[in-house]
Amino acid sequence: MKYKVSDVIAAIEAFAPVSVQEKWDNSGLCIGSPDAEASSVLLALDCTPELVDEAIECGADMIVTHHPLIFSGLKRITPDDPVGAAVTKAVRAGISVYAAHTSADKVMAGVSGAMASRLGLENITLLEDDGNGYGLGAVGDLPVPLSAGEAAAFVKERFSLKMLRSSRPVAGKITRVAMCGGSGGSLIGAARAAGAQLYLSGDISYHNFFTWGDFMVMDVGHYESEVEIVDILFSLIKKNFPTFAVRITRNIYSNPIFYY
Repeated sequence: MKYKVSDVIAAIEAFAPVSVQEKWDNSGLCIGSPDAEASSVLLALDCTPELVDEAIECGADMIVTHHPLIFSGLKRITPDDPVGAAVTKAVRAGISVYAAHTSADKVMAGVSGAMASRLGLENITLLEDDGNGYGLGAVGDLPVPLSAGEAAAFVKERFSLKMLRSSRPVAGKITRVAMCGGSGGSLIGAARAAGAQLYLSGDISYHNFFTWGDFMVMDVGHYESEVEIVDILFSLIKKNFPTFAVRITRNIYSNPIFYY
């Protein structure tokens, strides 16, 4: 049976509807036609020129990522910058490119839900529910209360972190944790309002580390908080299209941030 790009999109959007994405986002099909044939998919967090080269090498005719390749308006497409190079390579090779970004952030089984599950939280709910079962972030209860130091060690172990950035440790035990994958500084207030003593996210700005005495934030990294979505999308596509050659990039670590 031959499948089309639209078939893959339908499977993804049954899980993470593109209609629920944030207004500023650009989830969805950014390169290619829904009517194009699809027989092999390559997955990654970011669509880089190197990823497109890998897709060409392994014969993939569709790329699915979390972060959109085209995020804002392009004034020019040139191989002199990474986005332009990736766009040029994909178009020349006839490779379709799709992104499930905030659409996958706003479902419980998506990015933030995966973070909560990694911590073994209980009673997990959406942090910012839009009233229709979708929303950003997640919040849940720790099965065992932890001190700030214990929580830091636990988070580092569960997210395979060499380091994390944290606000001043709280004095009491942490029983409730909130989180949002990616850049989640805007949800700090919602996390505290939900009764969390700890909030995890990425890209936390300096001033957001000035917290209340009973509440703390930890920056686990943008990439580190989101990378599990690649495995989730892989399992989803593999389940729906068992005859596909579905691959996760061999260079999964696409984090542009280096730690020294």
